[in-house]
Amino acid sequence: MEHLINPLVQSIQISGIRRFFNMVSQHENVLSLTIGQPDFSTPNHVKAAGKNAIDQNMTSYTHNAGMFELREAAASFMDEQYDLAYDAQSEVIVTTGASEAIDVTLRTILSSGSEVLLPGPVYPGYEPIIRLCGAQPIHIDTTNTGFRLTADLMEPYITERTRCIVLPYPSNPTGMTLSAQELRDIALLLENRDIFVLSDEIYSEFVFTGQHHSIASFPKMKEKTIVINGLSKSHAMTGWRIGFLFAPANICRHILKVHQYNVTCASSISQSAALSALTTGKADPKMMKIQYEQRMNYVYNRLLKIGFDVEKPNGAFYIFPSIHKFHHSSFEFALELMEKAGVALVPGNAFSSFGEGYVRLSYAYASETLTKALDRIEQYMSSR
Repeated sequence: MEHLINPLVQSIQISGIRRFFNMVSQHENVLSLTIGQPDFSTPNHVKAAGKNAIDQNMTSYTHNAGMFELREAAASFMDEQYDLAYDAQSEVIVTTGASEAIDVTLRTILSSGSEVLLPGPVYPGYEPIIRLCGAQPIHIDTTNTGFRLTADLMEPYITERTRCIVLPYPSNPTGMTLSAQELRDIALLLENRDIFVLSDEIYSEFVFTGQHHSIASFPKMKEKTIVINGLSKSHAMTGWRIGFLFAPANICRHILKVHQYNVTCASSISQSAALSALTTGKADPKMMKIQYEQRMNYVYNRLLKIGFDVEKPNGAFYIFPSIHKFHHSSFEFALELMEKAGVALVPGNAFSSFGEGYVRLSYAYASETLTKALDRIEQYMSSR
């Protein structure tokens, strides 16, 4: 019966990140720096709120858009942190992680033949959904602009079929951010064009220099921007699956329909825990941010010492060193590193063809693990 499967589904592949992670699991004594999952535990007050929700039998469906108190807290977070005002009643949706927010957004705004512009290299979770919508992903090479998608790079790719531009900053896999001026230039380019912006800001709490800026905060941009955020990274809550989607009411009401028929609502238990994260736990990300910046500086300096060419990240918890001068294939390099040095990194081609010649290292791991892994990499590279 496999021949009757939707051809669009048959044509997509499991994420290259997960494929390599699964390979690593079959090898012993490998230090894996592959997955972008915080090594911190979910804060105790968040866990307590989840337990209390179970004890209080808060196990029923919530409003499709999520508990109103949580939507209010999410709207307050955006207002306090990024000076963006959203109406909790009509402009906020609580989703099953940021991944579902991406899915329902793209399924709402795309149609067959649409084009979506993305920076390359880029997180691999967008392209399959775009293709399942019958739309076409258009990757733009950012390897010569410090992995930043600028207005000048973007403009030649805009056509009458361009429906959406994805701005995933801070970036997975590169750790790069866009400055306020770079975002302002993009806003000026798009202000009079009927093009949606999907702004994936899941790593917004982890910007090391300056502050995070949202494209939605610039003139004429909020009306066409869907902002996606969540608690997986900021509060070490990956398994709780809570994301947030912010958009104007006239867009949000249509996305809500797709969300409703997709999952009905996010987990009521997780929503109660999330409310604690956004109220009692407002300061929780600060400690993690300090740790991540320390790890980033350590990893960056070690990679330079070993001989890698690498851009210094300014956010998230990834670094994307070049292996061009060591090997022509990122997959073969990563495979050799795993087999001969016992360290697993993600091949850059998992992040589009523009990631070829790079590898991604996640420093969302304990400092001891990072030190051991980099010692192994240094020893291996010196013996090649």
